[in-house]
Amino acid sequence: MLALARTAHCARPEDPIAALQETNTKTNQTNGLHWGPNPKTYSNWTTHSNRLIPVYTFGINLDPVDGENSIYRSEAKLKSLFGFVPTKTVNPQAEYFDQTDVYRLQKMAANSGKKRIILFVYDGMDWQTTWAAAINKNGKVAYHEGRGTGLHFQDYRGANTDFGYFVTTPHNSGTDVNVDRQIVTSPGGDTPGGYDPNEAGDKPWSIPTDAGYPIAKGKNTKHAFTDSSASATSMTSGIKTYNNAVNVDYLGREVLPIARQLQDQGWHIGVVTSVPICHATPGSAYANNVHRYDYQDITRDMIGVPSLFHPGALRGVDVLIGSGWGDNKEKDGKQGENYVPGNPYLTQADKDSIDVANGGKYVIAERTPGRKGPDVLKEATAKAIAEKKRLFGFFGVSGGHLPFQTANGDFDPVGSRPSKMEEYTEADITENVTLTDMSLAALDALEAKGKPWWLMIEAGDVDWANHSNNIDNSIGAVLSGDQAFHNVTKWIEEHGGWDDTCLILTADHGHYLVLEDPEVLTGK
Repeated sequence: MLALARTAHCARPEDPIAALQETNTKTNQTNGLHWGPNPKTYSNWTTHSNRLIPVYTFGINLDPVDGENSIYRSEAKLKSLFGFVPTKTVNPQAEYFDQTDVYRLQKMAANSGKKRIILFVYDGMDWQTTWAAAINKNGKVAYHEGRGTGLHFQDYRGANTDFGYFVTTPHNSGTDVNVDRQIVTSPGGDTPGGYDPNEAGDKPWSIPTDAGYPIAKGKNTKHAFTDSSASATSMTSGIKTYNNAVNVDYLGREVLPIARQLQDQGWHIGVVTSVPICHATPGSAYANNVHRYDYQDITRDMIGVPSLFHPGALRGVDVLIGSGWGDNKEKDGKQGENYVPGNPYLTQADKDSIDVANGGKYVIAERTPGRKGPDVLKEATAKAIAEKKRLFGFFGVSGGHLPFQTANGDFDPVGSRPSKMEEYTEADITENVTLTDMSLAALDALEAKGKPWWLMIEAGDVDWANHSNNIDNSIGAVLSGDQAFHNVTKWIEEHGGWDDTCLILTADHGHYLVLEDPEVLTGK
């Protein structure tokens, strides 16, 4: 087992980030960084925050939505967006824009003639998480604000590029639903959305005046912070909605994500993720559901079989590659009465029904004992292209994700306060694929079907690392995602270039990493 050497992490000078994580976890002392509003303990907040989130565009710019065009400068536009005017949110000087503008940017790209649109989402990667990874990769603290440098997505200039940042707050948090009936039972929730720049700051690197404000615990103002499904819905469907919603509005009414709008116009659709295929972000690329945890039904929408929300079935995506393989759960109350015991993300019956071997539309590549994951995926991709079929990939380890890469490039994570240490066998590594493998397979499969096409790529492990307050996993996840982005840009350059291609790279929300002494991440 690869885990056998991990107990020596703290004694290994060649792995300083693992040693830092292990020490901080054991002592709960800050040692240069901490998670949460309390600067006296290393781990004191393990969920999301209301920080402004960076966005990097390639092939388009942000002029139509930022600065003087910001929704946040207009009370009327905010009322149209939220259905009310959030308190202390109008800002006549706002340079930032809104998460829903990512949807509008994609619409504008398609209308302007772009034929390939890629939405690259690092789940949970705020400016501070990016900064930490860049510091570690550079071996120095090269910047303290702005776009930054050192990561490929920060430095790439092979296409027209722009940088900005947006607000992620949802319509509300606290809305209740009935999954079996697919309805909202208490619209409006208990905490409304909004963004107060005087409390949180007007830039992603700003230090909040009230440390409790970004997590809805402000002394003066309380605004809801988003979850991944509400935020992804904003980026794919252009609306504000409640936390846990998947492409439904705050009343539970269906909205059409851009992928389905484009599909109706003849576009091919792909979704890639390092976490479960039906998790909040990839699910919001295509499906509809009143609750993000109704996994099996969300998958049904994505693969084109009948679901509770769509008993007549959607068309399904052309490419779906992600994780969730090997998990088993006999009961799951969050998924309602139609839950089928077994894999919580994909039932055996649904998988069988889509398999080309049974007359279905998908060539299936899944983790196979004794076989290298990249080989399995490449063979399936070639078969799907040759036979003009769809492509479905299903990989992962226990827990529903790909193996977590650490800051040094290995797959040997140490523990964290909220989560136990993950241990991987040699097979867990060799039988799986990477985000790069999945992204390139999706690009090849979509391009073979012909333009136009739309693709979401999600580096979901950033979010899982930050929820665990694990700086080693967090840096590793950003770096593995950056490697995937690097390979995507190379693929684009080798397949016609950027003239008809647009890529938006961003995150769906922030966490609460604070670097008091960024030098500790240089590895020196």
